[in-house]
Amino acid sequence: MPTNTLIIGGGGYIGTHLISRLLETGRRVTVVGRKEMPQGSLPVEAAYCSGDFGNRDIIAPLLDQHEEVVHLAYATVPNTSFDNPLADLLQNLPPTVQLFSEVAARGGRMILVSSGGTVYGEATQLPIREDHPTNPISPYGVTKLTLEKYAHLYAATHGLKVICLRPANAFGVGQRPDAGQGFVSTAIASCLRGQPIKVFGQRGTVRDYIYVSDIAAGIVSALDRGRLSETYNLGSGVGQTNMDVVETFAPLMREIGCDIRVEHLPERVFDVQANVLDSTKLQSHTGWKPQVDFHDGLAWTRDWLRESCD
Repeated sequence: MPTNTLIIGGGGYIGTHLISRLLETGRRVTVVGRKEMPQGSLPVEAAYCSGDFGNRDIIAPLLDQHEEVVHLAYATVPNTSFDNPLADLLQNLPPTVQLFSEVAARGGRMILVSSGGTVYGEATQLPIREDHPTNPISPYGVTKLTLEKYAHLYAATHGLKVICLRPANAFGVGQRPDAGQGFVSTAIASCLRGQPIKVFGQRGTVRDYIYVSDIAAGIVSALDRGRLSETYNLGSGVGQTNMDVVETFAPLMREIGCDIRVEHLPERVFDVQANVLDSTKLQSHTGWKPQVDFHDGLAWTRDWLRESCD
């Protein structure tokens, strides 16, 4: 019988790519999202349920029908979490802890998608392995790490079958600019609109950029071959500053007649200087490896943004 997989928050950017990957494996997929309609178009084979996963009357019957859960939902982004840390905590922690309890009670298998970009804080060594100290400097990172701790708590005390994934900075087709996350899409869209690219500091921060389909493949690999109660980084292992990214895609923009302008702004206190993830453990345990070349991903993102964004 096909495995039934529930994706919470699956109507968003990563989720829409993940659905296709899961369907390719023969799974039956149901998506839960807050919006009446998902952000992007979903494959016809996937079912969509509109509602708040924190509402037990909605989520409990769905969990009864699914053996696997991928938890992607998160109500805030780093910018908004810094402005209102209490809201970040209250909107994300109670419903997710309740979810852990409900999944554990049914014996389901779960992937918690956390944040490799924020839970570690300032890196003492690069690339960062999973055993690196976790000292986040943003409310977003603190809450993400707290969710991981609760996941492991429920694994130890309630038998929750859970794996935590810490992805790097996703980019690629389908990522809407100006959403508070996603430097690549926001920077390319700024060029297309004739606006300056905003960079905080002279070169910006160092980040690990990974194409979204590679993240989706990594999640599926963890579902299929990951070890329970493990935490895995999911990244490319290559660090690039914001200006490195701009300088790489500048020729692609000039090909279509777009000039590059950069506006340098003061550094932000909640941005760690460098975050590059070592994904050796995930590769060793599951065989996953990133497949998409960074330059190719930039070109695909540019072409999609030209067609879809003003």
